Amino acid sequence: MAKEGKIVGFVPTMGALHQGHLSLAEKAAEDCDEIITSIFVNPTQFGPGEDLGRYPRDLEGDIKKLRSVPKVTTVFQPDPEEMYPEETHIYVTLDSLEERLREGRSRPGHFKGVATVVTKLFNIVQPHKAYFGQKDGGQCIVIKRLVQELLINTEIKLVPTLREKDGLAMSSRNAYITPQERPHATVLYKALQELHNLFVNGERKAEKLLQCGIGIISANQNVRIIYLDLCCSHTAKQFQGSDVIPKGVKVMASGAIMLGKTRLIDNILLEA
Repeated sequence: MAKEGKIVGFVPTMGALHQGHLSLAEKAAEDCDEIITSIFVNPTQFGPGEDLGRYPRDLEGDIKKLRSVPKVTTVFQPDPEEMYPEETHIYVTLDSLEERLREGRSRPGHFKGVATVVTKLFNIVQPHKAYFGQKDGGQCIVIKRLVQELLINTEIKLVPTLREKDGLAMSSRNAYITPQERPHATVLYKALQELHNLFVNGERKAEKLLQCGIGIISANQNVRIIYLDLCCSHTAKQFQGSDVIPKGVKVMASGAIMLGKTRLIDNILLEA
């Protein structure tokens, strides 16, 4: 799809677009001559019992939103049969990387599906630059390593998480949250903020940092903690227990919670 002589930016999405997605396209418009977007709810990154069937879909509304962004010339909307023919045998696996990422252990096979579909989309679009939101922190680590290790000639650009006024990270799945649940949706971000404050004030012991965040989440009886994690934002090496975060290492503090039937994730970056 990429055109000779033009810098082409690519923004892959699963649709149900919000301002966070549009911020990726707007950043691409600053850097590129032309923007290609994709809307594809990728079945291989959903596990058994997850929300593939009810994942929000609004193709007409999504296209209308994308028309408001300068330089968006193409919206690629493949069918599942196009991306995964009946006889599909080849997938991109991540070896130990998926196991090191807590999100990977929490959702077995998820990052295999992400890596496979992104590789296919890059092969089709052949963009110079591709834009991903930092909100999906584990995905960002996977995609950067994917491009590096498979020698894919696409520059990965990460865009900061866009948040609601109260700090909740924008997400398509926020549509699941009921009005009664909404006041509790920010507890993960509040826990990450307090963990960050402790880190800024000099705490480097993983156990102390994680206890701080877990305590804040556990105090809210309306949510269930799935995990809270500290890992290197490049290698996904975990820091836990008595580990001390070394100077110069950029660390991602990330977590996942259940609020009613909604699974929420978030992360922030720490730099020693």
